[in-house]
Amino acid sequence: MLFGKRERRISRIMIVEDEPLVAFDNEYMLKDAGYEVVATVASLADAIVVIEAEPLDLVLTDMIMKPMDGLQFTRHVRNDESSPNPFVPIIMISGHTEKYRVEAARDAGVTEFLAKPITAQNLFARIAEIVERPRAFVRCDNYFGPDRRRHQNDDYPGPWRRKEDLEPTEAR
Repeated sequence: MLFGKRERRISRIMIVEDEPLVAFDNEYMLKDAGYEVVATVASLADAIVVIEAEPLDLVLTDMIMKPMDGLQFTRHVRNDESSPNPFVPIIMISGHTEKYRVEAARDAGVTEFLAKPITAQNLFARIAEIVERPRAFVRCDNYFGPDRRRHQNDDYPGPWRRKEDLEPTEAR
């Protein structure tokens, strides 16, 4: 099931980061640019409390945390029945940028991925991507989140996007 693209306006942000210096730097960059940082928390359990209590426009979360990691948090936000905003954009930040980790973040439902150490330019480029080119959300048996395909062929005439989605009589 495909959900329409949602108009984005980013102002209220939560930062989830267990390293105090990194959290401070991220908060400083965002506040300096005029964003409202609603909360900066050091655990994903605290993040769940905040996301259930505060309307948020964006979440920045670290990937590797304990006892819950950023992937589990993202799945909770996207799929838990109690989640008040499963559509909130989530930017995952990590120093672990191996392909399998980036793919795991994508498959958990993150909106964007950003490698540490981050710069203001890279952070604001990801935020601009969320605002200027929002992606529709997709729900299927094992995934809910932003459409993982970033590029679409506007000339494609059919409703299906994969060759194997076509009926046998329609196969090319």
